[in-house]
Amino acid sequence: MKIYTRGGDKGQTSLFGGERVSKAHPRVAAYGTIDELNSLLGVAAALCAREPLVFGAVEQWTQKVQADLFAVGSWLASPEACARVAEGGEAFPGKKRTGIHAARVEELEKDIDGWEAELAPMKNFILPGGGEAGAMLHFARSVCRRAEREVVALRDSGEAVPEIAVQYLNRLNDALFVLARRVNEKQGVREIPWK
Repeated sequence: MKIYTRGGDKGQTSLFGGERVSKAHPRVAAYGTIDELNSLLGVAAALCAREPLVFGAVEQWTQKVQADLFAVGSWLASPEACARVAEGGEAFPGKKRTGIHAARVEELEKDIDGWEAELAPMKNFILPGGGEAGAMLHFARSVCRRAEREVVALRDSGEAVPEIAVQYLNRLNDALFVLARRVNEKQGVREIPWK
């Protein structure tokens, strides 16, 4: 299969199911930002892989999140799948990997709680940054928040969007923030408070 089809040369793309829409369609913007976030997490995982004894678990966690994001992106690329999930069904009946559920959001909450327990309590807002891996996780967090806004805008426009997608992105944003702090702390990078 060729990577290029020339089908999008005039600014149109196909959703799952074959419907042609503008590449500027809110649905395409939403799953495009999910893809961007997924790529940023790949960079963060690669940066963490440089220190496997310190960050081995981060790389594994990131890969699990990347798989989750592929599921959410595939839902968003299919109005029919979004509607099925929103109604409590499977996105793509008969397929092995079809998505995320409330238990996955709860797993993220446990991750957040565990990482926070190892960190000093925040007394101020902090400037995003730190070491390379921590800074990349902060960057991913801000893209995650944009993805969440775009998914909410899609839902608010009347399109079917599973609530679990919004919940997952909201919790993932929190997880990325706390993980960025944890990674920086493990590297001995001082947080810079906003004054």
